[in-house]
Amino acid sequence: MAEDDLHLIEDRVGKRARVKAKERAILVGVDLTYPEEEVLWTTNESLKELASLAKTAGVKIADKIIQRRSNPDPKFYIGKGKVDEIKELVKELGAHVILFNDELRPAQARNLEESIGAKIVDRTQLIMDIFAQRAQTKEAKLQVELAQYEYLLPRLRGWGESLERQAGGIGTRGPGQTRLARDREKVQRRIDSIRAKLEEAEKELDVRRKRRLESNLPIVALIGYTNTGKTTLLNSLTGSEGFKEDKLFATLDPLTRKFELPDRRKVLLTDTVGLIRKLPHQLIPAFKSTLKSARSADLLLNLMDATKEKLEARWQTVNRILNEEIFDGNQQRPPMINVLNKIDLLDPGKEIASLTSGIENSVAISAIEGNNLDELKDLIAVELGDEVKEIKLHLPYDKAEILDWLHNNGEVKTEEYKGEEIHIVGKIEQHLLSELKYELTDGELEEMT
Repeated sequence: MAEDDLHLIEDRVGKRARVKAKERAILVGVDLTYPEEEVLWTTNESLKELASLAKTAGVKIADKIIQRRSNPDPKFYIGKGKVDEIKELVKELGAHVILFNDELRPAQARNLEESIGAKIVDRTQLIMDIFAQRAQTKEAKLQVELAQYEYLLPRLRGWGESLERQAGGIGTRGPGQTRLARDREKVQRRIDSIRAKLEEAEKELDVRRKRRLESNLPIVALIGYTNTGKTTLLNSLTGSEGFKEDKLFATLDPLTRKFELPDRRKVLLTDTVGLIRKLPHQLIPAFKSTLKSARSADLLLNLMDATKEKLEARWQTVNRILNEEIFDGNQQRPPMINVLNKIDLLDPGKEIASLTSGIENSVAISAIEGNNLDELKDLIAVELGDEVKEIKLHLPYDKAEILDWLHNNGEVKTEEYKGEEIHIVGKIEQHLLSELKYELTDGELEEMT
């Protein structure tokens, strides 16, 4: 990124859009009348989630404020009286930033900052800032940067109004307006540049994804609310050491590993970015590679934190995001197992059966302790639904490479070298059987079950 672009983002808008470690924040939520949301989430519960986001960003919580309104105020989002109250709290508590639990319009953010005299950051900006801190791969960094710039563009217009008022008189073009037009042009150029780079990166990802699909291994995608233990479960099932941390959005880049089911079938398990209520729409395309992992999966594992309240609300939030953002109306979703994790942290008197009673096709586990992982594997095998066939092979030596293929794609129970043939007893999935038959002639393959 050019130096003048850095200057633009940090000095003109970036200071308003970013939070920094050790800043003190006041959280603000507006309790609006949304019947469906009111049943699933209270404003207080939603603010707890905002506090977790702030903690992930390293921000200290100085206070929380909730205002009940029928509609947002068009000028400030909250009422003028609440604006004055927050202004006094900022002085009293030494707060640096006001975090709003909803997305603000550009003019509302500007009006609030001018009236309160503190930095204003909304929920969307906070989530994007966390994503920017945690993106590891070059593609993920570009995707987050693109989302930030697209969010920034209308904010330039909003903040620019105060500059445009300096424009002199009617019919004149003042310095503020010229600067604003120049800033817009810089941002648009950067957006176009990032999109071009991402198109190239997407082609490379498609090639890798195609190779994975051609491996003929079933794909299971780990999805679910953020910080439910998806990476821990991937590590436990596959024996890998993926990055894990007790913070929201610890994993942003997709990670795929292989593991084995009880019937010896090999499965690819893919970790994905955590979902969250009010996930910024700008960030949906920012993680197409992660979301494509879910779209191309044969099975979804929706991981849920069994220690949290409102489990059904979180389950419905994940389903809503899947239906509205990841799978379009014409695309059939793969089957889904709901996995209630962290049962090792439940109170001793908590009945596990009560957790799964209201959530269909579910199993309760502890990914970190290994509790009920065998039960989960059995359920995965059932949901994948691919019958495993036992076979006998009589391979001539010029087809010995098929034995290696069977070792990699199925199970070899016995192999004997007799005369001019290799006699093999093994197991293979039904969907691979036709591929094997194509390579063999009559008498070389016998189906036993």
